[in-house]
Amino acid sequence: MGAELVDLSVPLVTGMPVYPGDPEVEAVPALTVAASGVNVLRLHMGSQSGTHVDAPFHIDDALPRLDELPLGLFTGPAVVMDARGLPPRTPIPPDALPDGLAPGTVLLIATGWSAHWGTDAYLAHPYPAPETAEAIVARGVRTVGIDALSVDRTPPPGSEDFSLAAHRVLCGAGAVIAENLTGLGRLLDARAERLSVEVDLFPLALAGADGAPVRAVARLRPA
Repeated sequence: MGAELVDLSVPLVTGMPVYPGDPEVEAVPALTVAASGVNVLRLHMGSQSGTHVDAPFHIDDALPRLDELPLGLFTGPAVVMDARGLPPRTPIPPDALPDGLAPGTVLLIATGWSAHWGTDAYLAHPYPAPETAEAIVARGVRTVGIDALSVDRTPPPGSEDFSLAAHRVLCGAGAVIAENLTGLGRLLDARAERLSVEVDLFPLALAGADGAPVRAVARLRPA
């Protein structure tokens, strides 16, 4: 029996949501078959657009850049944490962490907030508390993904209540962070069906970068 492949990525399209202050995304025709014989898109976007990974360099010039990281950080068996049903802007406590976390595993945090993609409510997502990030690092996990805009609290519009506390803990330990994932509910169902879950989060090969968009894909197999 072959693996079921689950796309965990949001489409890159003109005008899509971005983190407040990040470059807007534009994907428009540069060449067309009618005029030039081929179709080619012109892309304008930030490195943190759509479903993407953060390298440690994202928050500190002294930390490793994207192309300095081992490829093994972007793939592995996944453990999915069910953090759905929380109120907006709720910190996720350490006792919510699931069993099975160990070096080499990928922790995926399912908040259910991908259902709000494209709305103002998407900015009000839950997020792991700093002590939760510390507990993740203590268990040897160096790859963390979330189906929300950030692993830290996104400030409300007009607010200056900005923090990178979880980023600093995770990136400071050499971890990579995947954000704006979608479809994690299917992976929670797979866990109930006793299927194994593996995930690939390979980024574009941007030299010296703070991060890059990814095509995040999960593989579900009988355990």
